[in-house]
Amino acid sequence: MSDDDRPLAVVTGASSGIGFELARQFAANGFDLLLNAEDERLTGAADRLRSAAPAADIRAVRADLRTYDGVERLYAETAAAGRPVSAAALNAGVGRGGPFLETDLADEAEIIDLNISSTVHLAKRLLRGMAGRGEGRLLITSSVASTMPGPHQAVYNASKSFLQSFAEALADELRDTGVTVTSVMPGPTDTDFFRRAGMEDTRIAQGPKDDPAQVAEQAFAALMKGKPKAVTGSARTKVQEAASGVLPDSVKAAAHRLMARPGSGPREKGPDEG
Repeated sequence: MSDDDRPLAVVTGASSGIGFELARQFAANGFDLLLNAEDERLTGAADRLRSAAPAADIRAVRADLRTYDGVERLYAETAAAGRPVSAAALNAGVGRGGPFLETDLADEAEIIDLNISSTVHLAKRLLRGMAGRGEGRLLITSSVASTMPGPHQAVYNASKSFLQSFAEALADELRDTGVTVTSVMPGPTDTDFFRRAGMEDTRIAQGPKDDPAQVAEQAFAALMKGKPKAVTGSARTKVQEAASGVLPDSVKAAAHRLMARPGSGPREKGPDEG
């Protein structure tokens, strides 16, 4: 990192989807970037961002945040930059659809390791430095899923409920430190999430989805304003989150089950079905 006059932002899960679009927002608004993901697409994502924002100094760090060592490697890279981290978007996450009794334990453990453990680990490392300087911004990607039980996504929804509570607690603890914590709550978004989660045949995956660029733009604006929480995306998503605040959990669970049940998506009629 060469230009100490530009603030430095860290973005995880930056190879595609919301994470890539968050990185684009930071670069377009005068930040240098340290990008993280574990997959090979990160290199191409970093190249696209350099083309779009040639003034930005952009580094890509491939590290698997599902592991303790992976998080420590990413944090070591932030320290090696020799500059304070002005903002961080802890966005990396994964899901897995299907009945809990049928999904693999390894898949559920991966959700906990990436969505929860790595977020707590990296937040601990980064927030101490921010609080010591009396300034900094931390974004945690939660979800509208955090507001409801998630049949057929039981561990994923629970992980997002953890992140939502965690983010709001940190925002309160740090309210007088000069450091802000913002949780962002997107709804279904047009990313690679449903394919990776094995949910392409579900109603929720085949239904309307928000634009990740819109989600990221609203999330970035909320972060810069220091808002503790923001529902991001379309008006439809914001109505859904508002309804979740008044509906009983049993009703929300039943609705989620219908949307996330394997095979619940519309199917094409066969030749003998009219």
